[in-house]
Amino acid sequence: MSKRKRLGWLVIFCFHISLLQAQYIAKPPLHIQRASSAIRLDGVMDEPAWQTAQVADDFWQNFPMDTSLALARTEVRMTYDDRFIYVAAKCYNTAPGNYYVTPSLRRDFRGSGNDMVTFICDTFEDQTNAFTFGANPYNVQREGLIANGGASQEDFDLSWDNKWSSHTEIYDGYWLVEAAIPFKTIRYKEGATQWNIQFYRLDSEVNERATWIRVPRNFRLYSLAYTGKLIWDEPLKKPGVNISLIPYLAGGVSRNYQENSASTHTFSAGGDAKVAVTPSLNLDLTVNPDFSQVEVDKQVTNLDRFEIFFPEKRQFFLENADLFANFGMENTRPFFSRRIGVAIDSATGQNVQNPILFGARLSGRVNKKWRVGLMNMQAGKDDAIDLPGFNYSVAAVQRQLFARSNLSAIYINKQTLMDTVRDAFSLNAGAYNRLIGLDYNLASADNRWNGKVYYHRSLAPGTSDETYSHGAMLLYSTLRWEISWAHQAVGRNYDAAVGYVPRRGFRRIVPSVAYYFYPKMRAINRHGPGLEQQLWWKDTLGITDYNFKLFYQFDFRNTSMLTLSVLNDYIYLFAPFTPSRTGLRFPVGHQFSQTNASLEYKSDTRKLFSYEITTLSGQYYGGFLNSFIGTLTYRYQPYGLLSLDFSYSQVRLEEPYSSANLLLVGPRLDLTFTRSVFLTTFVQYNNQFDNININSRFQWRFQPVSDLFIVYTDNYFPDSFRPKNRALVLKLTYWMNL
Repeated sequence: MSKRKRLGWLVIFCFHISLLQAQYIAKPPLHIQRASSAIRLDGVMDEPAWQTAQVADDFWQNFPMDTSLALARTEVRMTYDDRFIYVAAKCYNTAPGNYYVTPSLRRDFRGSGNDMVTFICDTFEDQTNAFTFGANPYNVQREGLIANGGASQEDFDLSWDNKWSSHTEIYDGYWLVEAAIPFKTIRYKEGATQWNIQFYRLDSEVNERATWIRVPRNFRLYSLAYTGKLIWDEPLKKPGVNISLIPYLAGGVSRNYQENSASTHTFSAGGDAKVAVTPSLNLDLTVNPDFSQVEVDKQVTNLDRFEIFFPEKRQFFLENADLFANFGMENTRPFFSRRIGVAIDSATGQNVQNPILFGARLSGRVNKKWRVGLMNMQAGKDDAIDLPGFNYSVAAVQRQLFARSNLSAIYINKQTLMDTVRDAFSLNAGAYNRLIGLDYNLASADNRWNGKVYYHRSLAPGTSDETYSHGAMLLYSTLRWEISWAHQAVGRNYDAAVGYVPRRGFRRIVPSVAYYFYPKMRAINRHGPGLEQQLWWKDTLGITDYNFKLFYQFDFRNTSMLTLSVLNDYIYLFAPFTPSRTGLRFPVGHQFSQTNASLEYKSDTRKLFSYEITTLSGQYYGGFLNSFIGTLTYRYQPYGLLSLDFSYSQVRLEEPYSSANLLLVGPRLDLTFTRSVFLTTFVQYNNQFDNININSRFQWRFQPVSDLFIVYTDNYFPDSFRPKNRALVLKLTYWMNL
């Protein structure tokens, strides 16, 4: 297909789906007035400002039903002063007793088996991006960012961290929270007179989810398509000088036993700065950042031929992350921030740090319609893994269209800036990898229609043809129906060096459909069948892969879930491969057709003991596979939990190919002595990499967003417990506002 035809289809697609935008339905407003006196966070709510504040009540059920008012009454009030937005929520019980569910005292909890209340503020009224703040009855906080309108779980990111305060009290028949959110914590438009807002509550006693503005139960509680209006009594002003410095000091000792080297002592200093250029545009700066305190990735058994995706957890990259990270589809991301400052240690199969020397990141809103993101990062070289120092530059711009849709463009550049011959700086020092892309993202006002269409092109020396990536997706979602279509076309020379593209040179279509019943019986909330299919092909070979999945899903009112599936796959090998990772590999051109059955069950998460189980059994690369994967969790409320992740896969292949028993076991102890002192110990045994990993992290949050970390990491050979490498790191961070 020519470039002109592709562009023509892009224009036609955007025009037609724009006609699907529904009209926004007006919602009742909540008026907020300046506090007449100082607000004290003590869980009493006796200040005059609370007595005169308008009350947001009459919450609607979202689960288990969505057609009536909530059983558990909730009242929310808001006020403000020059520095803070104050939110107070009074959450009544529906049953005697004051028992509330919390996994632990660690912040940023999530899941349906909790008691909590959450405040969402969409400060630019675009129904696409928002800030969220929540607390439970034990005053455990969580804050996060919502992107892409909150259409999926991945759009709600709790990794974002910032300064705010709250206090809770438990009374007979209800619990109450008062919160103070600094204006400097969030981004907004100077002179604004209204925001979009939403409140939602989870009540574990009756397993009820409720929202202030009614949200259909087939959508997420945090769907930004359903928000109300917050009306300010006067236009918002600038929050004043808004600069935060987050310096750190870190020291450690490590030893590589495989190389029989002496212990290495390290000391480093650096930090980040956050500068609010405007109330809506933020500049992040970093010098010699250190991410040793970031929690280790949870390993998985990889039975696939392609790389596994691990999400970003580092604070520097999180605010406005969707501006850079949401281009393309889940298997063709042109930008993946974990390509910067992270490399693979081939000895353990784990991600390790690659030093970042410095970086800058400007992101946010220019005005209500335009968002912009600019990033430049300089990574240092790592001789141990033969990695040169690369410079990474990314520019993204987004223009809102219609009710909740947008048009976005991105430019990415990766190249070395050192001339190794002259040992000097040079803009033309080495090979480069560049990429340009354009995405149209659709989200209708009522959230029934979601989709996107995109076209990307990579630019690298010596390649000019087959360097494109194109795709489109459209999802229609109602109470009973979920119908979607997606297609992709990726050229064989498409090279997104700073992206996540595990596969190139293919065409793909992905249709799916699901239908749900809502019975009147109390045990089941909904159930229904679904069909998913993926079809891959190449122009020269025809069909090379397909995946056919027929399933039936049960969602129970006690939060448990059950899914039964039958899967049929066809695989053509483009490269030698052995699923057992040992012995003789299947040659190129081998073909396999296989059928499997699967069962997935998730138990009631409100219970002290809960579990998740997934089984898969059937044909596998000419042999058989029996796989058993799951998580067991025991909660010692509210002081922590003990969990066990496990994965056992029995691979049986016909001779001369090697069979294998792949085992991964990961016990985890998470203790929360108080809301500011935590200890997490994570052990992982993975026989795919012949490795036992221990990661233990002590954290003391001595002030808001200021921490002392002590992190111990160890890797062993499983057969003899002979150490591979070992490290102990101490890190101190301090957040100061200027």
